[in-house]
Amino acid sequence: MNTADLPPLALIAGPTASGKTALALAAAEHGEVTIINADSAQVYRDLRILSARPDEIDMSRAPHRLFGYVDGAEACSAARWARDAREQIAAAHRAGRTPLLVGGTGLYIRTLLQGIAPIPDIDPDIRAAVRAMAVDAAYIALRQEDPESAERLAPADTTRVQRALEVVRSTGQPLGAWHRQRAGGIGTQVHLRPMILVPPREWLVQRSDARFLGMVESGAVDEVERLLARKLDPDLPVMRAIGVREITAWLYGDMTRAEMVEAGRLATRRYAKRQFTWFRHQLPEDWPRVEEPLTPYLTELWAKRLVG
Repeated sequence: MNTADLPPLALIAGPTASGKTALALAAAEHGEVTIINADSAQVYRDLRILSARPDEIDMSRAPHRLFGYVDGAEACSAARWARDAREQIAAAHRAGRTPLLVGGTGLYIRTLLQGIAPIPDIDPDIRAAVRAMAVDAAYIALRQEDPESAERLAPADTTRVQRALEVVRSTGQPLGAWHRQRAGGIGTQVHLRPMILVPPREWLVQRSDARFLGMVESGAVDEVERLLARKLDPDLPVMRAIGVREITAWLYGDMTRAEMVEAGRLATRRYAKRQFTWFRHQLPEDWPRVEEPLTPYLTELWAKRLVG
């Protein structure tokens, strides 16, 4: 079947502060679209400001789905989001609209399009034993038990090293073998219209620096205070979001305000750099990449191409 005969799915992806929201709203002016969130922080209703979620005025300009729909007391997995996204994409198609995915979480996008590895639940005793290991010991064990993963991972990447080690010990198969069994992806069922924003890093740094300060001055502190009042598990994703830890440290007197702002800016820059690298190198080479800053003129131009 010609892919053009398949139902459409538009995609805007890129690092934080690259102009995704503005481009999505411009696209909504040129076609009947439903904007579907693909950002792991914007799923949480507790993080409207710190996740840079579209405000009520912007969300009134087109149907928005999967924004702020998960309570911060829960951890939203890529598998859960992909299931919910499939439902929203199908609903948009039934309504005669083009679903438009917008976000910066590469894992979400890859899980939706390529599927997820059917890894069984990890044995709790194995998980506890692996996570009690020092990272250097875990990496040495991984080199012996799953050399493919060890070759791919940095020795100091604690989370991923532990994950790979617990998988091979619990299932008897290396992580790579499970990933090659991915299932549930919709990439072959849609006519994908992707657009990846990878603007100059200097421009991105200036935007992200200004954005974080704007968040602090526009209610982010109140947002964190409300989170702290809930006494949530500090390991939940909502409590580890960029800005939450930094503002918490300031509220507890462990940082000055200036130190908090600089720490938040630095964390945002590092996150944007990781996103930038992932989107530049981990997606198909033939997906269009917009490398110039999105001026109002270019935003309109690309918006028309995206939904035209």
